[in-house]
Amino acid sequence: MTRNLSKLNRRAFLAGTALCLSGTVATAQMKVADLRGSIDSEDLGLLPNAADDQTAQFQNAVNRAVERGRALFLPAGTYPVANLRLPSGTLIVGVPGRTRLVYQGGGGQLIRAEDVANVGLTGITFDGANRSIGDFTEGLLHFINVKNVTLDNCEITGSSKMGLLLDRCSGRVENCRISGAAEAGLRSNEANGLAITGNTVTDCANGGIWVHRWREGEDGTIVSGNRVERIGARYGGTGQFGNGINVFRAHGVMVSNNRVADCAFSAIRSNAGSNVQIIGNSCLRSGETAIYSEFGFQGAVIANNIVDGGTIGISIANFMDGGRMAVCSSNLIRNIKKEGPYPPEVAGFGIGIAVEADTTLTGNVVEGAPKFGLMLGWGPYMRNIAASQNVVRDCGTGIAVTVVDGAGAAVITNNIVQGSQQGAINGYRWLEKATGELNNVSEFDNLTVHGNQIAA
Repeated sequence: MTRNLSKLNRRAFLAGTALCLSGTVATAQMKVADLRGSIDSEDLGLLPNAADDQTAQFQNAVNRAVERGRALFLPAGTYPVANLRLPSGTLIVGVPGRTRLVYQGGGGQLIRAEDVANVGLTGITFDGANRSIGDFTEGLLHFINVKNVTLDNCEITGSSKMGLLLDRCSGRVENCRISGAAEAGLRSNEANGLAITGNTVTDCANGGIWVHRWREGEDGTIVSGNRVERIGARYGGTGQFGNGINVFRAHGVMVSNNRVADCAFSAIRSNAGSNVQIIGNSCLRSGETAIYSEFGFQGAVIANNIVDGGTIGISIANFMDGGRMAVCSSNLIRNIKKEGPYPPEVAGFGIGIAVEADTTLTGNVVEGAPKFGLMLGWGPYMRNIAASQNVVRDCGTGIAVTVVDGAGAAVITNNIVQGSQQGAINGYRWLEKATGELNNVSEFDNLTVHGNQIAA
């Protein structure tokens, strides 16, 4: 009789706590009704804090719960497991911070789901224990072609490769904490309606959040409200690694309202990502260019960001490779430095904002860029630049515009330039200063320069 009462009390407890969980743990997929009808894993022989490997018991519990159309509830405790497979309809709920799956190693991985749908994990810690992961995967948790995957309020730590991999997936990763990955914290490839929101990604060796594609194409991932900090560049290079948020070949990605700090290279770097929006982010103490839109992109909006620290504040570059068409407005750039993580290349470091083609540059504030406040064009690579109503203060040269033969048109109007040590508005041939002050006077037919206020 006592044993039966204990089971009844546990189920009554689950039903009662569902109301509490609904505000913090449950998502749209995990309603109160789901938790009321959940199966306690102990009833299926899966015990927390067991000394032996629990993989077989865990897999059985997952399969049984799915067969019954129920959520699987994991009580607080440690579960030593490896190589778990999640079928369609998996819904596993743990106690946040106290339900812990610890990877047992052996050259496998912790969790895999492939060609399934409607998989939800909430309130669970996944600990890779820095153990070896097999060559068949690049991450501790790997979801492949999963429709509607949800990770909510989970923690992923100690992966000897990447933390979380999502290939051709839709769904949400939200309110999760990812740390200590030996490569990137989270990588998405060829997403199909994915939101990465409200997460914390820290102390990863090669990257924070990667939104990639094997081939260029529409992606549409939303990366918003995340905190990304202390990202290294273990593999070195000149920007392939060490970025807080990295977009590669993915079009239509929105990167908004993130706080990105202390990255070895860029806070936010978009390579060949067309129609990217980088809006309202806080980018602090970047080791190289803080915000980058580069190579063969067409279309970028970079607006309302704060950049404090970096070797270049914002770079919209590579017209020679097709990079063009951007709006750069209402950004605040400060504390730019000349020293970078590798010997300077091309125009070098110490630049507030650099742009090249089919770009409006309006309403930005740049302070303390030791080389150039604004750099318009590079060599012959400039076309249709409009720089207006910017404030440029205490920079080496306030505004540097290319005057190399073959450069296209630029309009420089109604800016305020104060305290420039080497000139307010000057023409450059590559890195060589080639003119005196250009304000209201220009011998170059492709340049319109007027209405700027120059102050000592």
